[in-house]
Amino acid sequence: MKISYNLFWGTVIIAVITHVIAINMLPKTLMNVAFERVGAGRVNQWRLADRVTENSRAIVRPAPDFAYSACAFDLADGPVVIHVAPWEDYWSLSLYQSNSDNFFVLNDRESRQGGDIVLVRRGRGAPDDVAGRVVEAPSDRGIALIRRLAPTAESYAAAAAAARSDVCAALNAGS
Repeated sequence: MKISYNLFWGTVIIAVITHVIAINMLPKTLMNVAFERVGAGRVNQWRLADRVTENSRAIVRPAPDFAYSACAFDLADGPVVIHVAPWEDYWSLSLYQSNSDNFFVLNDRESRQGGDIVLVRRGRGAPDDVAGRVVEAPSDRGIALIRRLAPTAESYAAAAAAARSDVCAALNAGS
């Protein structure tokens, strides 16, 4: 059976175009779903997840030894201040852009006393009077995620108490 030369190349071209569209669109589509689940209609606010069980699978399967806090951030109205309260054990702050790429990580090895950053859109710069580490985000929207090692119910309760001091808010929220 002989396949037409035009049919073969037409199929290859359609396959390549479909592949390119899927590779470029799928991460952003999945991140939009994650953004809505994490934010639950709100932006620039931390949400502490319930203690992880075998049924905890809102986005991906989380590790049961961690307490997770997430913030759907939006830089459309300007910079966002992120503060991670100190934690006695392992902790990390990870920032993800709108296509799900991780673009920043801070953890207890770099800062035993928690962390403070000002998140700005790449190329826009931070206001002159900003104190703290400035991090440039490659997209206006994304997700900030704090992980704290909390393998027991008692340590999870302590992590939840620490999380009450975390901040994810627009820089001008109080002004």
